[in-house]
Amino acid sequence: MEKIDFSENAAAWIGKTIRGFLDNSKENTLKDEKNKRAWADPLVGFSNGADPLYQEFKRHIGSFYWTPTEAFAKAFPHIKVLPDELTVISWVLPQTEETKRVSRKETVYPSENWARARIFGEAVNVRLRQHVVETLTVSGYNAVAPQLSPLWEEKRSERYGDASTWSERHAAYAAGLGTFGLSDGLITPRGKAIRCGSVVAEIEIPASGRPYSESHEYCLFRTQGICGRCIPRCPVDAIDEAGHNKVKCRDHIFRVTAKHVRSHYGFEGYGCGLCQVAVPCESKIPKPSDLE
Repeated sequence: MEKIDFSENAAAWIGKTIRGFLDNSKENTLKDEKNKRAWADPLVGFSNGADPLYQEFKRHIGSFYWTPTEAFAKAFPHIKVLPDELTVISWVLPQTEETKRVSRKETVYPSENWARARIFGEAVNVRLRQHVVETLTVSGYNAVAPQLSPLWEEKRSERYGDASTWSERHAAYAAGLGTFGLSDGLITPRGKAIRCGSVVAEIEIPASGRPYSESHEYCLFRTQGICGRCIPRCPVDAIDEAGHNKVKCRDHIFRVTAKHVRSHYGFEGYGCGLCQVAVPCESKIPKPSDLE
């Protein structure tokens, strides 16, 4: 198939594709009675497949972690590409103001909006990944969403515990969209109450660049030893000054909140997100003055 030449407008085209899907698709909904919007206006960024950061992820997380080249090869084993011929398209989906507002007052369980965003909102994210891949494909560009690959797996990292072969947050970090917080969430210009998605494509798009030099640069606690507001927000003490206890967090989400969602909200789901709201980094990159 002949490729459509977008020249220097490829980044704008991809951004328009993502925003158009969220603004115009009837699927961007929490699937409640009012069909409330699931996600607010997204952030979009790009990183190059040859970015050394992906090899660094592999060294730190585990040998099982895919580079963009490896993720692409899983989908297109007969196509030979160089790492710098690939672009990782990343996006951040912010929670809506209403979802954040109703979630701030919760102290143990997720709000119904948050639980719906975790299940039905992530279904929107899945469809968005598919939409981006489909749009690229019909335009002549090979593309894959690593998270949707049948070969994607959850893994165990010797250093970090629960992990997987591809991380949407790490791809977003590489694309300059945010840095990690004390609770492992990604702090972005739209805050930490978000979800992420990505697609690896054989297309040339300039990398967005990273306006930071350290993986926790936006976290006030990690960089200045102040804040820590997410610590008391966790109902099961899964966050402390040392970081995030993934086992405690996972147990609460899947063993406790799942029952609450079923009995109180009437659908099969789970979620929490309490550490992502009612904190200075909820909706922006925090400053020390936000603690006053």
